[in-house]
Amino acid sequence: MLLTVETLQNHWYRILFCALLLVLTVALLSLAFGAVPISLENLFAVLAGKADQQTQLIIERLRIPRTLLALSVGAMLASCGAITQGLFRNPLADPSLIGVSAGASAGAAIVIVLLNTTQWSIAGLSLVTVGAFIGSILTVILVYRISTSSSGTSVTTMLLAGIAVTFLAGSLSNILEFIADNEMLKRITLWRMGGLDAADYTHVGIVAAVMLFVFSVLPFQYSALNALLLGESEARHLGVDVNRIKRRLIIIVAAGVGTSVALAGTISFIGLIVPHIVRMLIGPNHRYLIPLSAVLGALLLVVADTFARTVIAPTEMPVGLVTALIGAPVFISLLRKRYQYGMQ
Repeated sequence: MLLTVETLQNHWYRILFCALLLVLTVALLSLAFGAVPISLENLFAVLAGKADQQTQLIIERLRIPRTLLALSVGAMLASCGAITQGLFRNPLADPSLIGVSAGASAGAAIVIVLLNTTQWSIAGLSLVTVGAFIGSILTVILVYRISTSSSGTSVTTMLLAGIAVTFLAGSLSNILEFIADNEMLKRITLWRMGGLDAADYTHVGIVAAVMLFVFSVLPFQYSALNALLLGESEARHLGVDVNRIKRRLIIIVAAGVGTSVALAGTISFIGLIVPHIVRMLIGPNHRYLIPLSAVLGALLLVVADTFARTVIAPTEMPVGLVTALIGAPVFISLLRKRYQYGMQ
């Protein structure tokens, strides 16, 4: 049932509270699943500080940071997906359209193939993570420079530039794969599939800092994003500084997605399917769309990661494969229903 704006205004906090409660419940339960199953009784004993040392170590050092990272990355990918769809005025847009994921893959491949070391780190982060983040940011800067002129930033040119730069970064990655040995190829492939197995409190602290920036700036952009849905000319007539808003939104998406991809690898479909589903349910008002997308994105990635580490335990599936396996059929189903509804 499609909720009207009036209904949402009356029940919005109730809807958001229920969604947050569901996410917290699922996140808590996810701590019990993994290569070493932990009963709910032992889980609550751990939270109370009364469990044995091994169980306490598994929960505190491995599963809590992993769950926190899944919550944060899922929320950032989904909210940045909603921003991208609003910026391009296209419900099928995805943050990867501006080259973030391709740039991160190229940056990670450069470190893996040319440096060929896993021992170096910067501030507790592996060089692969640092290289992926730098690659994503440089790609976004390039796309932004190409699409910006004295008259402003063209969204259409940005889309085309993003596609071109994505192919360029992909070509660079393919060249590096061609000269890589088998071990390097395996590392590149696993990184591209996405994973949260390297999660620690350093990663959680970094993504929390970026989330604080993103979600402290975003509430001030809701009205401008809603105005952009009417078109750039209409937004200007409503007093919106369109070029400044575009620049802010691109910075937010670059920071959010770049950090997420650098820390967790390529995790597909969350930035596309979650905002799309939320928009179908509650409409395009970004005041409601972005917060609920963030909550449901966090929920989806926690569920996917729990499935990834339990379905063939003790071996873990890359979480990016799980999100693709879940997201692609659901998205195809939504598109078919939308098409059939439009044809009736």
